[in-house]
Amino acid sequence: MPVPDATISAAGNRFVKYFRLERNVLLASSAIFVLGFGEELWKKFLPKYLEALGAGTPIVGLFGTVEDFLDALYQYPGGWLADHVGRRRAFLLLVGIASSGYIVYLISSSWPVLFIGLALAMAWQSMASPATFAIIGDSLPREHRAMGFTIQSVLKRIPIVLAPILGGAVIARLGIIKGIHLALVITLLCAGAALILIRKLRVDGRRPTPIKILVIWRTFHRVLKRLLLSDIIIRICEGMTGVLIILYVTNIKHFSVAFYGSLVAIQMITSIVVYVPAGKIADRIGRKPFVIATFLCFALFPLTIILASNVWLLILAFVIGGLREIGEPARKAMIVDFAQEGVRARSVGLYYLVRSLSITPAAAIGGLLWKLTPEVPFVVAGVIGLFGALVFALTVEEQYAS
Repeated sequence: MPVPDATISAAGNRFVKYFRLERNVLLASSAIFVLGFGEELWKKFLPKYLEALGAGTPIVGLFGTVEDFLDALYQYPGGWLADHVGRRRAFLLLVGIASSGYIVYLISSSWPVLFIGLALAMAWQSMASPATFAIIGDSLPREHRAMGFTIQSVLKRIPIVLAPILGGAVIARLGIIKGIHLALVITLLCAGAALILIRKLRVDGRRPTPIKILVIWRTFHRVLKRLLLSDIIIRICEGMTGVLIILYVTNIKHFSVAFYGSLVAIQMITSIVVYVPAGKIADRIGRKPFVIATFLCFALFPLTIILASNVWLLILAFVIGGLREIGEPARKAMIVDFAQEGVRARSVGLYYLVRSLSITPAAAIGGLLWKLTPEVPFVVAGVIGLFGALVFALTVEEQYAS
């Protein structure tokens, strides 16, 4: 017996309402999904690409530090751009800049040139982030924002499930250089598709409030500053080993690049599975328990990687890595909750500017610690992460995280 159209429509409306699929949020998240799929074909393998072009482990660590520095440097300009020219125009411009970076990666014949490509490619990853936050903050009320960030985060991470597997398989077949070149060509095609989606955004043209950066800092609620402090500590933990994990798995534990791609997929599947229930519950009962859980998993991830004595324990380590995202929608919702409406994108940009600038040395320090023994940066990172979780638990009151 056929299902009446009215029943299908009602079910669709309930689906849209449950997942907070507001049009602009969905379009922006879809653009992130498309371009992210292209980037994730090769992004996790960049350390091996650097190695193939002649870079040593300290240079790989330096590359991670420069990435963190650019992530810091670009955040506030990205927020300024989104507030002044509008969310849609900012997105269009940033996709164009990032695409020029992909081209530089594609034509590079030596590792120093990759730093130029990084400076351009990071425009999308970092400068577009405040605009994304602002669109969710503009489009959804406070009580629905964690779920809005859940949708954005899920669509951002689905490519990380599929793309590294495909990218790893291509690299295994063609070699690291030719495989990444092919992946970069696909990414440029994805950038074109993202531009089509972005052009359909309908965002208002509000006149921005002309406020200096120090004045915006003074608008930060004390709880937002405490969240920022603990977040900085946690990201130092992450940054110290982030670019080294693939080297540890492939060079020290002697697993293949293709298997590493599968581990990343397992990590992202775990994240996606927990996102929706975590985001829904966080909107109902409060953000704090989920943020604490996220911070604890950040601390445990590097420790479990070096303690994994067989393939199953290594898989478990990457499941824990996936659980790092259980409180990310809640944490992002807290940032937007405390950002004043007239300077929302700039407030988000300033938050990430301070956070990323503070963690800039972490990857380089991790690369230097690797020279002692490869396990040292992972142990140090784990201890730092546990301290960050404790700072958040003790300084952020429950009443402000709900």
